[in-house]
Amino acid sequence: METVLSICVGIGLSAACGFRVFVPLLVMSIASLSGHMTLAHGFEWIGTYPALISLSVATCLEIAGYYIPWLDHLLDTLATPASIVAGTVVTASAVGDMSPFLKWTLAVIAGGGAAGLVQGATVMARAASTATTGGLANPLVSTLELGGAMLTSVLAIVAPVVALLLLVTILAVVGRKLLRKFRTRSATSNVQPSLTPAR
Repeated sequence: METVLSICVGIGLSAACGFRVFVPLLVMSIASLSGHMTLAHGFEWIGTYPALISLSVATCLEIAGYYIPWLDHLLDTLATPASIVAGTVVTASAVGDMSPFLKWTLAVIAGGGAAGLVQGATVMARAASTATTGGLANPLVSTLELGGAMLTSVLAIVAPVVALLLLVTILAVVGRKLLRKFRTRSATSNVQPSLTPAR
């Protein structure tokens, strides 16, 4: 049961990496230093004071960068691969008693996959915001993403199963909306005007 909970913690934190790369790592560092989380062997460095200071600075810079117009799009480009790597590391650091092969396979597929899915959804939301409002609503999108990262990170440690259910619900809602939009767009493009001349 403990292994299943640690997997839920890892996947929940990895999903939060899709919102913001450094927020889940900072929450992990705080949780480890306060005794609320035990890190896997080889990842104890996350729960040290130098790591806490470095992650705090990185988190502040990342948050501030998303409120600067046009820099947010550059950060999205950099954050996509970074979030997948961070999601993989976060899952591996949360899962302890497991063979290294199984742990890293799970970390890459579940952790990196969860981070990549959430990051992809945030990139599409930012692109839609830019297209419809000329970027004026991007600070609101950034605030929602930051709230999502913080909420998911804390929930992943306090109530990991709830965090995983929340992630699945969000992905299901976003996936349904994207599928509906894709079907509407493809149905519109399939309608062709009649080629027979009027008599």
